[in-house]
Amino acid sequence: MARFAPSGANIQPWHVYVLTGATKDSVSAALVEAHEMSPEEHVSEYKYYASDLPEPYLKRRHEFGRLFHDSLEIARADSEARSRQTAKNHTFFGAPVGFIVTIDRRLEVGSSLDLGRFVRNVMLAAAGRGLQSCPQETFSKYHRILRNMLAIPAEQIVVCGISIGKANVESQERPMPRADVDEFATFLGFES
Repeated sequence: MARFAPSGANIQPWHVYVLTGATKDSVSAALVEAHEMSPEEHVSEYKYYASDLPEPYLKRRHEFGRLFHDSLEIARADSEARSRQTAKNHTFFGAPVGFIVTIDRRLEVGSSLDLGRFVRNVMLAAAGRGLQSCPQETFSKYHRILRNMLAIPAEQIVVCGISIGKANVESQERPMPRADVDEFATFLGFES
């Protein structure tokens, strides 16, 4: 279903490596080791956040960190617990299927919009089948390891991963607040 995501001029700029079983386990083991042994050596090929994140985005990011770690009962100063939680990303949170999503580096920003639609379609298709999914930017940091293990060509950038599986717990209320519509939408021409 995800392959039907719309893309500019139908170029379909995405590529996905779908992992399970021993292959997923080997990839996860290599990423966990890299996270534990040399995390500072691994950086993404692209910048996810602006260096000087302006408001209201900075406030939202800080609020996310507080709510997320509070929900896991991890103290802000507990760097070991925070690192253990981050490491769960590298095992696809225990999900049986993991995706590594790439895009051709020769393309422009518009193709990234198309890629976002594809990722969203993957997530909606999973939900339609009773599965949970989680998009994860953290995989982009380990592009050198992934490139080697999955034979990813040099022209592809690792953008993200997606974990897919059945939820281990009952669905719970999401603690993350969302902006009110009037904070991000401007309605014009609706006077009559």
